[in-house]
Amino acid sequence: MPGEPQDDCLFCKIVAGRIPATIVRETETTLAFRDINPQAPTHVLVIPKAHHENAAALAAAAPQLAADVLQATQDVAEQEKLESYRTVFNTGSGAGQTVWHVHAHVIGGRGLQWPPG
Repeated sequence: MPGEPQDDCLFCKIVAGRIPATIVRETETTLAFRDINPQAPTHVLVIPKAHHENAAALAAAAPQLAADVLQATQDVAEQEKLESYRTVFNTGSGAGQTVWHVHAHVIGGRGLQWPPG
């Protein structure tokens, strides 16, 4: 069920404190932690504490929580002193989503050309 913790979800386990992470910011509804495989000098994941599979599911089920995640990405960028940064949501395996708990990548600290790659 959307919003409910999933026993087999890596990020739900991080929220529950069962798996360690380098947490950089936490609110009542969101958690931000460093990516274990950073693609830039700053690479932080921002997740809702409630389980939602992807960005589309989150937006449909909990628009205020989606807004909280976006606010948290801005807060992380400010905290990390990023003048420019990219916020990325991968939705679906074809887009590179590997953990089925919505997460925003906050990426910065180097030049980011377009298209990414």
